[in-house]
Amino acid sequence: MSRTPTTPSTDFPAEYLDADRLAELKISPEVAWYLGSRGIPLPDCPPLHKTPEPRDAPGAAFDPDRVDRVLKAFDQLRHTQGALAGQPLRPDPWQIAYILAPIFGWVHWDDDAGGYVRIIREAYVDVPRKNGKTTLAGGIALYMMGGDGEPGAQVITAAVTKEQAGLLFKPVKAIVEKSPALKRVMQPLAGVILHPKSDSYFKPVSSLAGAQHGLNLHAGIVDELHEHKSPELVETIESGTGSRRQPLIFIITTADAGSRTSVYHRKRERIEQLARGAYTAPAVYGVVFAALREDDPFAESTWRKANPGYGVSPTRAYLRMAADKAKQSPAELAVFLRLHLGVRTKQQTKFLTLESWTANGALVDEVKLRGREAYGGLDLGAVSDLNALVWLFPTDADGSLDLLVRFWTPEDNITDLDRRTAGNASVWVREGWLTTTPGNVTDYDVIGKQIRKDLDSFDVKSLGYDRWSSTPLTNDLENDRAPLVGVGQGYKSMSPALKAVQRLLLQGQRQVADGGRPMLRHDGNPVMAWMVDNLAVSTDTAGNVKPDKSHGGDKIDGVSALCDAMTEILARPPVRRSAYEDGDFEAI
Repeated sequence: MSRTPTTPSTDFPAEYLDADRLAELKISPEVAWYLGSRGIPLPDCPPLHKTPEPRDAPGAAFDPDRVDRVLKAFDQLRHTQGALAGQPLRPDPWQIAYILAPIFGWVHWDDDAGGYVRIIREAYVDVPRKNGKTTLAGGIALYMMGGDGEPGAQVITAAVTKEQAGLLFKPVKAIVEKSPALKRVMQPLAGVILHPKSDSYFKPVSSLAGAQHGLNLHAGIVDELHEHKSPELVETIESGTGSRRQPLIFIITTADAGSRTSVYHRKRERIEQLARGAYTAPAVYGVVFAALREDDPFAESTWRKANPGYGVSPTRAYLRMAADKAKQSPAELAVFLRLHLGVRTKQQTKFLTLESWTANGALVDEVKLRGREAYGGLDLGAVSDLNALVWLFPTDADGSLDLLVRFWTPEDNITDLDRRTAGNASVWVREGWLTTTPGNVTDYDVIGKQIRKDLDSFDVKSLGYDRWSSTPLTNDLENDRAPLVGVGQGYKSMSPALKAVQRLLLQGQRQVADGGRPMLRHDGNPVMAWMVDNLAVSTDTAGNVKPDKSHGGDKIDGVSALCDAMTEILARPPVRRSAYEDGDFEAI
């Protein structure tokens, strides 16, 4: 483990050097080098979502020898069923390129461990049925137990029922029994597989008590995450790896229907946010293989797109039969979309996209905003939560806006925010994007002081806030004759505001692409970007929208404040210009 990683050579086939092709396939140069140097073909099945590999993590290095060891371990496994029974269980190129090489190849030096350890501690693989994910997870479990060099490695597979846990454990046990090399060093028993030489084991658990008992995990395999109804079992496994040098939580699943309250949704949403760049987490890695909702579900190209193992597992005939069944009823179609194409049938599309938001990023100089006409929005959360203040500064010449945003939260809330953002909240505080107030409740005096300072700095015409959530702060501001305006939070007020924000972002994105300037200019505050990406909307029968605040974990305070400010912008009296400026009169 203390050995210095091998330095990759640059002498490998040219086809693995095509940067555009690698970007299209979502394969890093290091993994491409590994594939080329080992004679492994490039896969042609890029995932729909893939988080960045930890190439930019401090001290990151790619160690091909570690990946070699994993593949060598897989070579000792044997298929147990069908035409391939008895043959080596070799991973497919897509499994190496998108799962094994990134997870096991990226390392960095760890002083506490006295050597190089894996960077990735949590891996998430979301892929339709019959793509070999359970067998792959079983191979990883056996490697983590007996091949990772960890004394006393405790490895478990966790599922919601005993039967579900057995669906992964039993095939793994059969693999050990049918693999001569493994049977010599492992003992497959009724409910556990032992590796006596390292005093390690692999066993299934299906209850919180089973997971908690003597927990000191080196690896936890979470099978079919979409079946988990509560987060307790998964969270217990995640918290049980703290004393290990390079633990791994490996989550495998197929898609759920699209519930925003599920355990699955929380994990899937985090992977998508990391893939979009909403925030960073080098220790977390994930891939999602799926079709888009607008893809033709009965086209073979769609089957290939969603199923990286297409043609081998699942076979063409298998998917054709499943597709024929899906044509019989809407219910069967929904099942086919979810299980075989990875489509979350009830999921909403993003109303505001991170791409359009990012495209409107620009230099926003607060000093230059002094004295300018301003309209604000204030969103005050619970006493122990996030609070947001947004100022919008109109430019009448082109209808664009400059945006200034401020965030506050109690310092005791940072631990919870770090858990939600993979540690990014602490970074945001250090970098000045998020201000903390002492203790476990918001110090509204701090917020009030900043608002009064802004009232002196800007030509504030109005400051919108939720009229149903007045606080001592808003009462004090009204007593000070601050231009507060109560804003309704229903469809009538929020729909025009949200649609105006969307329109400006999309227009700005187009203009930036054509060499123009953004329409809703902001300074790239990462807290705001996270909230924009969190936004979900409710829609009424008339097509009106409003922020969906029913899921408190998906923080959108900044977007709510932006909508309040935009409501004030929309209520702004039209600017009257001189007829002479418009050229309607001819000078005599």
